[in-house]
Amino acid sequence: MEVEVKLCLKEASAHKQVTTLLSPFHVKTLHQHNLFFDTPTSSLSSQRAVLRLRFFDKDARCIVSLKAKPTLVDGVSRVEEDEEELDPVAAKDCVENPVKLYDIDSRVVRRAREEFGLENGVGLVCLGGFENVREVYDWRGLKLEVDETKYAFGISYEVECETENPEEAKRVLEEFFSQNGIVYVYSEMTKFGTFRAGKLPQ
Repeated sequence: MEVEVKLCLKEASAHKQVTTLLSPFHVKTLHQHNLFFDTPTSSLSSQRAVLRLRFFDKDARCIVSLKAKPTLVDGVSRVEEDEEELDPVAAKDCVENPVKLYDIDSRVVRRAREEFGLENGVGLVCLGGFENVREVYDWRGLKLEVDETKYAFGISYEVECETENPEEAKRVLEEFFSQNGIVYVYSEMTKFGTFRAGKLPQ
């Protein structure tokens, strides 16, 4: 179970302010390209599951993820997640021909097939996806990820913090934001949900 605090920054200026304030604690920058897959009849989505390929830094790395049964309440996300590294060249081939995912030796893909009924003969399609620039910080014992997500229909900004104590992490973050006049709201939708909705949250 992945548990994260997710706070949405409503303006580019708030994103700039956060990254400036956190700059002394910066660890790394990740350039991510996220692509999602499902059957033509939405077998995964209909069961509240998501199969994602995430490419890093111009396809230097790839991680396949299976997420299921997400909840997002009061800025705290909980989701069942399984992931593993894939050969990025083989994974890139699957973007052009998604059914090749079935041929990859992957525990995660096998789970998707076995648990969600993706058997041979059931086609896969690439739903598309989005780019994300993730700034990672080590701040007050928390690993913060500040995202600038570029959809075809707009850009969103979000702060995420994976933690075993989400209420305490949220309290510390909200106090930091309030002290610095940073405008934020609790995220109400996952990035995949926003992508599928085709519009930014209001």
